[in-house]
Amino acid sequence: MSMQSTAHVGRRDVLRLGAGAALAAGTSLLSVSAGAQGKTTVNLQLGWITGGNQLGEVCAKQLGYYDQEGLALAIQPGGPNIDGVAVVASGRFELGQVSSSPSLMLAVSQDIPIRCIAVGAQQHPYCFFSLKKNPVRNARDLVGKKVGIQATGVILLRALLAKNNIPENQVQIITIGADMSPVMTGQVDVVTGWLTNTSALRVFADQRVDLRLWDTGVRLYALPYYATVRTIQQKGDALVRFIRATAKGWEYAHANRDKAVDILVKEYPNLNRADEREAADMMLEYAFNANTKANGWGAMDPQVWGEQIDLYAQLGQFSRRTPKVEEVMTLDILNQTGNARPRIG
Repeated sequence: MSMQSTAHVGRRDVLRLGAGAALAAGTSLLSVSAGAQGKTTVNLQLGWITGGNQLGEVCAKQLGYYDQEGLALAIQPGGPNIDGVAVVASGRFELGQVSSSPSLMLAVSQDIPIRCIAVGAQQHPYCFFSLKKNPVRNARDLVGKKVGIQATGVILLRALLAKNNIPENQVQIITIGADMSPVMTGQVDVVTGWLTNTSALRVFADQRVDLRLWDTGVRLYALPYYATVRTIQQKGDALVRFIRATAKGWEYAHANRDKAVDILVKEYPNLNRADEREAADMMLEYAFNANTKANGWGAMDPQVWGEQIDLYAQLGQFSRRTPKVEEVMTLDILNQTGNARPRIG
């Protein structure tokens, strides 16, 4: 249940996929392909291999919540060689989900016409991990430290430093893989990763100190759902039904965690049940919080999006142009599903 920020998506990549991708799928933009019993098939393109991040979707699928909405959900796995944003933007699949909100901002800055319609994690679980004997409890504690970080996460560290007015040369960046053991062997003082990746965090035992990216002032969303502007405009009803059913699935998972994990492992037998059960508790902490208690599952705040865009503009991440908030996200689908999304927090 751990992913890093995805890379920049170029408009050329989308155009290259374009008609060819749609033909490969045998359809074009949400062609309402009639599935069994005349249901509308909706494809959800992930940015990663399927697993526990889809706990709510799998529950909704197996418990018939999509059926009740007249939908047939097909979860399309991603991976290192699949550019999910380009696939969705080309019209091959109707919906997508990426690991981190900046991926959508960067795509829109390249004039790729997609919008976020809801978020799966209210706060980004990205975290800086250190040891009790050499703790990093706030941003200033990073000064003079060796930070072991994946190449795709360096921009997140730069964002943290910029937000807290710390010169980049005061932190030593050491590129590492997903393995967190370098902090245990003293090669680095800090490693990074997702708090939801509970199995990888076991290496720390009881010696772990957490500094969440969100708590340093870098407020990013994780697991945002997105669609093209055309899909939102022309097939918004299918998106409304998808969000209603998905919200119900996550509500079930929150209330029935053991059963939900059983359903997940039945769907994906390669998963380890004990690991997924532990990870589910952490994932659900990020799916539901005070904001969802007030505004319902999937809610998001335009102000948070504005902060993200301003920070990434400050870091020079938008090579073509800086996108506007209303180009990156829309509340239309959430507004139409307000009564159906559970208020849990």
